[in-house]
Amino acid sequence: MTNLLDRILAHHRARVADDPRITDSLLCAAQLSPSPRSLEAALSEPGLSVIAEVKRRSPSKGDIAPGLDPASLAAAYARGGAAAISVLTDEEFFGGSMQDLAQARQASGRPVLRKDFLLSANDVCDARLGGADAVLLIVAALSPRELKTLFGLAQELGLDCLVEAHDEDEVETALAAGARIVGVNQRDLRDFSVDRDRAARLAKLVPDGILRVAESGVSGPDDAARAAEAGYDAVLVGELLVRSEDPAAAVRELRCS
Repeated sequence: MTNLLDRILAHHRARVADDPRITDSLLCAAQLSPSPRSLEAALSEPGLSVIAEVKRRSPSKGDIAPGLDPASLAAAYARGGAAAISVLTDEEFFGGSMQDLAQARQASGRPVLRKDFLLSANDVCDARLGGADAVLLIVAALSPRELKTLFGLAQELGLDCLVEAHDEDEVETALAAGARIVGVNQRDLRDFSVDRDRAARLAKLVPDGILRVAESGVSGPDDAARAAEAGYDAVLVGELLVRSEDPAAAVRELRCS
């Protein structure tokens, strides 16, 4: 039976297969675009950092905030002290776009992560061309060779990488690829269920000197505090903040945990 991750990846692989553009041309254009901001530096500040997400909908929850204004939301996140902004750019399943990313970056002044299912060199080039400062690379979506190739290309373009893992083997694969920022996603992308203990279990596998990011399953300050106690440098939070009546205050509460 096809799971959600398989469906999403099938859609994106079809898109990649239909992309007629020449990678070398995109690479040259990307290298001439404005220099990215450093996600790694932003997450290295003392205390628990918050990567606040711009997210319209998800396959598991449906519409969350379909009419959100990415600029005003990202500006509110910045007022609350978010270290960085994550923007869903997948249109088919999450209702996002690269326009959302560009608006959030301009309004926030923070490093912006392109959160999407990136599978090709053209995808990485598009991130830099679209104004992203960092990209998400999902271990479960890529072979080890593909992961290393896209990670190397991102580095060449000056983009930081949040390399996402879901289990012990994927953490090892992320580290073998050279990841300096490892995200542990507590949401299983096969069925979108959440295991709130996963981050704590996997934290010890990420060596000191590598930034740790806990993704998904943060429903309030107590969850953020548990992530900090487990050794995480940052939490990536979407639904809680998008649904909040005061996103700036919600970010501050997470940072103070």
